[in-house]
Amino acid sequence: MSLLAGLQVRSRAQGHVDFWDRAPIRYSDTLATNKLTELSAALASGKAEVPMTGGLDRLRFVLKFLDVPEESQVLVFSKTSLQNDLIRPTNPRALYFSENAYVGYVPGGAIEAVVQDPVLGPVFYFVGSDRKRGLRIERDTNRCMSCHATSRTENVPGLLIRSVFPDESGHPLLHLGTTDVAHETPLAERWGGWYVTGQSAIAHLGNLTFTEEGEANPYGGEVADLKGQLDVSKYLRPTSDIVSLLVLEHQCQMHTLLNAASLNYRRSRHFSEIIDPDSDPNDGSAGLVAESWAEKITDYIFYKDEADIGEGVDGDEAFQNAFVERYPKTEDGDSLADFRLYGRIFKRRCSFMVYSDAFRKLPPTVKALVIFKMRAALDGENERIDWLSGSERKRIDGILTETLPGWKQGDVVPD
Repeated sequence: MSLLAGLQVRSRAQGHVDFWDRAPIRYSDTLATNKLTELSAALASGKAEVPMTGGLDRLRFVLKFLDVPEESQVLVFSKTSLQNDLIRPTNPRALYFSENAYVGYVPGGAIEAVVQDPVLGPVFYFVGSDRKRGLRIERDTNRCMSCHATSRTENVPGLLIRSVFPDESGHPLLHLGTTDVAHETPLAERWGGWYVTGQSAIAHLGNLTFTEEGEANPYGGEVADLKGQLDVSKYLRPTSDIVSLLVLEHQCQMHTLLNAASLNYRRSRHFSEIIDPDSDPNDGSAGLVAESWAEKITDYIFYKDEADIGEGVDGDEAFQNAFVERYPKTEDGDSLADFRLYGRIFKRRCSFMVYSDAFRKLPPTVKALVIFKMRAALDGENERIDWLSGSERKRIDGILTETLPGWKQGDVVPD
């Protein structure tokens, strides 16, 4: 399964209200303010014109508006989405992403999107066609939450990637098991229900279907493109790139941790201020919450327990080039987005997600703690983060000094 995953219609228990739907977050009732709300307003006023020629043109329009690269395309054929009736191995669901947004598309169906909101975190949308405006944008606060706001997403609205054992029609064979995927997941357990183009030194579950007994029925093994598997003219690209998948799996968990930290800290601070308005909330439970989440975020930023990708993977250069160009470089040309693709994904193990809106909009107390812990790790003062060599720490610090606002000044933990 995938991100934007499991939109099965499975409502929360009647009368149950999650903490993120209570004060001070009020996720469902608070108006979102993000790129898709801007687009909706522009459509209503007539300032935006949407091509009416077909689904791919509308998809390109949405991707361009959200600044999501077409080259990030990956394809999932397991039936693990709200649009299950359309999804099958010959008609998979396409996913695209940037550090701030995710877009899903099934030929013959609606566009799905998750956009980072400065207040609410990830906000979920369905984008359909509309004869008058070109697009109909609808926010969802219920159906998506059945899978996107559970323990798998830190109990807040979040993102997840799953690997399943699909049968020949794409139905997941749940009795064979499922895996929630992040950067620490071994490659042998990844990509069940996904197409994978490119090469991997380690065998994986991509491009396979399975019998009830768990025997694999290959669709073609390692392939450079999918022209022999499906009608690629229905998609923007003929690929479901292995490197794009690796990046996506790290990013989704990073996004979820950043947003969970923000919502949990804001909730704890809210109650601390109600209980004892004269005290500094960071001296009590809010401070403990900030400390706990800052530690989790720092570990993940530095790729704690990243799975070994062995002798390497070989993917689509178009994605790699588009990805690297998104992120800042030093005067010497170094970047956190530079790929290694053997042993590990990147040359320098510090997440490119420090440039995301989710990181930038962390509550000041949480963000300052994360930066404080990051600096301690790079200075060699955090014994827990012992997998970075001295030379790698030095290079990471140099990149952050030149490219991350606030790093050079040395943000400190608020009093």
